[in-house]
Amino acid sequence: MHLYFDNPLFFMNVFSGLVFIIAGYIMLKFPPKRINSFYGYRTNLSMKNQLHWDFAQKYSAITMIKLGFLMTISAGFFLFFYIDETTGIIFSLVCILLLSGFLISRVEKALKEKFKNEPE
Repeated sequence: MHLYFDNPLFFMNVFSGLVFIIAGYIMLKFPPKRINSFYGYRTNLSMKNQLHWDFAQKYSAITMIKLGFLMTISAGFFLFFYIDETTGIIFSLVCILLLSGFLISRVEKALKEKFKNEPE
């Protein structure tokens, strides 16, 4: 059995997973204290008030760490397949975009659920 360490799917997913883990850890340990437009999980719903903001920062950080581990571990699967560089890069970018979209949808859903009884 041959392992393809030069597979771009392996490298990009490991690197992206590590970025997700590190960014999530930084956000978890050093969350932005106040609503701002520079650092943190920023959407209209998360910036609605300080309660939403604080919840969104912690929830998104934890979710980002989990998704980072998933991406890093799943990269090992790609060691067993050879894919040309262009296809590998495109597929990796699609994976990163899908996981980012999944992260946003999870956090937005959690915000809506947590604050569903809150008046508009």
